[in-house]
Amino acid sequence: MASAFETDPHRNAMTRRRLLGMAGLGGLATISAPAWAQSMVDLPLPGGPTARPIATDFPEKGAMIVQRTRPPMLETPWEVFDKGVFTPNDQFYVRWHWAVIPTEIDVDSFRLAVHGHVGQPLSLSLDDILHGLPRVELAAVNQCSGNSRGFFEPRVPGGQWANGAMGNAVWAGVRLRDVLDRAGVKPGAVQVRLRGLDEPVVDDAPRFIKSLDIDHARDGEVMIAYAMNGAQLPLLNGFPLRLVVPGWYATYWVKMLSDIEVLDQPDTNYWMKTAYTIPDTPHADIRPGQTGVPTVPINRMVPRSFVTNVATGGSLPAGKPAALRGLAFGGDCGVTAVDISVDGGTWQPARLDADHGQYSFRAWTAETVSLPPGRHAVAVRCTNSKGQAQPDRPNWNPAGFMRNVIETIDITAA
Repeated sequence: MASAFETDPHRNAMTRRRLLGMAGLGGLATISAPAWAQSMVDLPLPGGPTARPIATDFPEKGAMIVQRTRPPMLETPWEVFDKGVFTPNDQFYVRWHWAVIPTEIDVDSFRLAVHGHVGQPLSLSLDDILHGLPRVELAAVNQCSGNSRGFFEPRVPGGQWANGAMGNAVWAGVRLRDVLDRAGVKPGAVQVRLRGLDEPVVDDAPRFIKSLDIDHARDGEVMIAYAMNGAQLPLLNGFPLRLVVPGWYATYWVKMLSDIEVLDQPDTNYWMKTAYTIPDTPHADIRPGQTGVPTVPINRMVPRSFVTNVATGGSLPAGKPAALRGLAFGGDCGVTAVDISVDGGTWQPARLDADHGQYSFRAWTAETVSLPPGRHAVAVRCTNSKGQAQPDRPNWNPAGFMRNVIETIDITAA
């Protein structure tokens, strides 16, 4: 019998079952680096080690930088970001918290539960979601809270990502608000708690659960996605459903979403009260070793920008204008300006390319003045539509979250 996705010619085809072989998730525990590493890449991380394997045999994935195999943490190679504003699905970064991830999803029997402080509990099939609710699309950046953690000095524990734990996609699905309205949220609701199908490897470990305030959950932008970039979600990116929380860090973008619970009191589970918290200070910044600082759950993203056509250690021609290009995003709002500096102090505006929406990457291009022979520091700075610009010094916190310092690369003009 055909699935809901297959019977609708205007939707992207979805197979009845996802069956993954030994190269997929089921084999990760037994595969060692020499068996699947196709090559190595050096990440310019100050704390090292810099060498990382590049693998090509994770299911539905192309070449990816392997940070960890179980649970899978796969980083997008930097050259991918120079190919366009939207990150291809097969090289979109992957980050899971627990290692027990389903390797098979039966789309006919799958159900999304909606319960708690509602008038009518629901058990929604994928067919209910595709054909019973309005379809929406939104371009939005998904970025790990710890993206760029490997650049923190002093070093902090956790996945030592370079800058590739992020990606941009056009997400298609339904509004979380429409699902909640169908269930009928009761007066007194304060938060919506969301859970996926991944599970911890030991019984007493906390299930990965995240919550949003009720007004945020019902703002009409938070969505339940079943497709990205015109195709179904890859399993490693949350098939068959994942939450999309535009402008917020990816910890809230619950993958393999299966359970929605409306709460009449604040959620104090481990992943909200203890994990993914930041200092309640400007830029989430404290001194190494500083204690007694109040914390809050991580939330909105901050502006960032990058040069993508030249990397640290690269070169540009001397004596004639040099072309630079890259990507920027405003965090929780749009990009107003991108500026470039090649002399350590003078900023010049870059040209912004097409605007794909306030939560999307935005491409920029610039032609610098002629560079004399020698070494140069090229810096790029984004200012968002709220007037927030990237800071000129990096923040520090013990979790390695929310890095957004002005990016600088060292190049040679020759």
